[in-house]
Amino acid sequence: MRATGQGGAGAANGNRGVHADPRRGLSGRLPTGARRLLWPLAVAAVVVLLVTGVIVVIQPTGPTPAPAAAPQAVDEPLGANPASSSATATTPVATPSPTGATPSPTLTPTAKPTTGRTVAPAAPVVTSKRKGVGVWTFDGVNPALASSGASWYYTWDVAHQGVTSPKGAEFVPMIWGAKSVTATNLQQARKNGSHLLGFNEPDLKGQAEMTVEQALELWPQLEATGLPLGSPAVAWGGDRPGEWLDRFMAGAKQRGYRVDFIALHWYGGDFTTANAVNQLRSYLQAVHDRYKLPVWLTEFALIDFSNGVRFPTQAQQAAFLTAATRVLGGLSWLQRYAWFGLPATDKDQTGLFRTGSEATAVGRAYQAAR
Repeated sequence: MRATGQGGAGAANGNRGVHADPRRGLSGRLPTGARRLLWPLAVAAVVVLLVTGVIVVIQPTGPTPAPAAAPQAVDEPLGANPASSSATATTPVATPSPTGATPSPTLTPTAKPTTGRTVAPAAPVVTSKRKGVGVWTFDGVNPALASSGASWYYTWDVAHQGVTSPKGAEFVPMIWGAKSVTATNLQQARKNGSHLLGFNEPDLKGQAEMTVEQALELWPQLEATGLPLGSPAVAWGGDRPGEWLDRFMAGAKQRGYRVDFIALHWYGGDFTTANAVNQLRSYLQAVHDRYKLPVWLTEFALIDFSNGVRFPTQAQQAAFLTAATRVLGGLSWLQRYAWFGLPATDKDQTGLFRTGSEATAVGRAYQAAR
C-alpha cells in the first residue's frame, strides 16, 4: 500500500493507471447513510489486508536453504595439494574400511613431488655359484668386491695380496705363465684355492705367450697340485680345429694328461645386444661340443679390438651383461663366469666400481645378475 501514499506520489504523477484515482468508483455514487454503514466495513477490510500482508511478508515458508556449494574449478592445476582446500559437498566421503581391509588409494592424498635429483633405489645384490670377477687392487677394492655379489674371484696370480675375500666368496689361484711354474707358487696355489686356473692367453703376444709344446711339458706340475684344473685360457679360436687350444687338448689326450674343465676368454666387437649375446653363446656351445667338458668363461665383456680399442656406452655394456648372464644361467655345462673386471677407470671402461661404494651402470647390472 505504500506505493499509492506519500511515498508513491511521484509514481502516480508519472503513471495514470489503476493507482491514479481509485476513490472515483462506486463509493462516490452511494447515499450518505450507506456510506456511513460501509465506512467501518471498509476500514475493517483494510486492516485485514494490512495484517495479512504483514504475515505473508514475515512468515517464511520453510527453513532457510543452505547456500549452494561452489562448483569445483575445471582448470585447477593437476597435482594440487588436497590439504590446501576445504572439503565441499561434492568431495567423496571415505567410508570406514572393514577390519584388515586396505583403504581405497583414491582417498589417500598424493605426496607432493620433491625437487632436486631423483635417487633410484639400489637394486638388491644377487649372488650365485657361477658369478665371478677378475680383480686387481685399487682404492676401495675390498668394499667393492664385498658389495658386488661375486661368489668367486681371481687375481691372475696364486695369491690375493691386498684383497680380502668377502664372506662366502672363493678365491681361485692361477699359474699365469711359464715363469710362474715354481715349487713355491704351486704350493701356495694348493693352499689358497680349491680349483686351479691354467696359463693366461698363451696364444697372445704380451700375455703368457707360450708354444703348445712348452705348455704340455710344464702341465704335469700343475696336475700335481691335485686341484681340479682348468685348461689354458686362450684369447680366441677355442672352437677351431688346428688352433692353439685344439693342439693343446690333442697333445694332452695323447699323453694322458688331466684337464677338468675348459677356461675361455671372449670379447665382442658388435655392440648390439642380441648379436653379441648370440655370438657369445655360439662360441661357448661350439667349444663345449668339441671337447665335451665343463666350461668356465673367465673373462668376457664388449670391447672392439679390430682397429685399436673401442668401448661401447655404459648403457650398451650393461644391457649386454644383463642379457648375457641370463643366457649363461641356462647353460648347464657353463659352471662359472667372471666379468672383466672389478675396477673401473677411464682406461678400464668395462669395470664395475670406480670406488669402493660407487658402482658404474655396468656394476649395477652385475650386482643384479645371477
